[in-house]
Amino acid sequence: MKSPLKSKPLNNPGESLEYRRNDIALERVFLPLIVAILMFVWAAFEWYRWLHVIPPNPYITTVLALGVIMWAAVRMTRAFKEIKLINQGILSEKAVGQFLERLRADGAEVFHDIQGESFNLDHVVIHRTGVYVVETKSLKKPESGKTELFFNGKEVLKEGKPLPRNPVVQVSAASVWLRQLIEESSGRRVSVKGIVTFPGWYIRSNHNTPKNLVWVLNPKAIPSFISKQSEILAVEDVNLLKFHLGKYIRASKLF
Repeated sequence: MKSPLKSKPLNNPGESLEYRRNDIALERVFLPLIVAILMFVWAAFEWYRWLHVIPPNPYITTVLALGVIMWAAVRMTRAFKEIKLINQGILSEKAVGQFLERLRADGAEVFHDIQGESFNLDHVVIHRTGVYVVETKSLKKPESGKTELFFNGKEVLKEGKPLPRNPVVQVSAASVWLRQLIEESSGRRVSVKGIVTFPGWYIRSNHNTPKNLVWVLNPKAIPSFISKQSEILAVEDVNLLKFHLGKYIRASKLF
């Protein structure tokens, strides 16, 4: 039977994280759980035989069962922690995606979860004011105190200390990759601005200016920042870039 769809649908926010979460759940939660249950049933059966039917020695199976159950418990505990972090990331990406979707009313094209070779771009916005890569960072809030980050133009600081795995470097590399992809596919050379966003955090900075190649913003501020920039793309250019980027996403879609 032939699919009624002419082309694959585009990705949703956090889609690759959802695939990763499901893989972890299957491989490191359900599989160890099934093995642990089987070992428990085996040990219980041996004890039943020993008590009621014939006197086999259940100690070996009990030791094996306990070993497997402990192994499963360790793997499952680690998996649950990782799944919790991934779920937090999924929710953050979806929240950011909802803010970005508002830009469609202003003529923007918005894409989510674009796959690279060994990485992904959380969101891409093509607007009359330019092309933007948006990287979502889900950062836990403290129980009390300020939820404030400082962007000095090169890195993001929390309580005076730079965040690990500098997100500014990460989004800069993503911007270069997207610029090259657009140039190779459409023949158009356009500048790509990177945006790092932290849901739930207040960003303090004097470097979120038009001349900076990277901004660090709260998600709520992104639509207004993008809309207020000078227009550099015609509507035809937006549609052209939309076509080529959409074509790439559908070609690279795994499912």
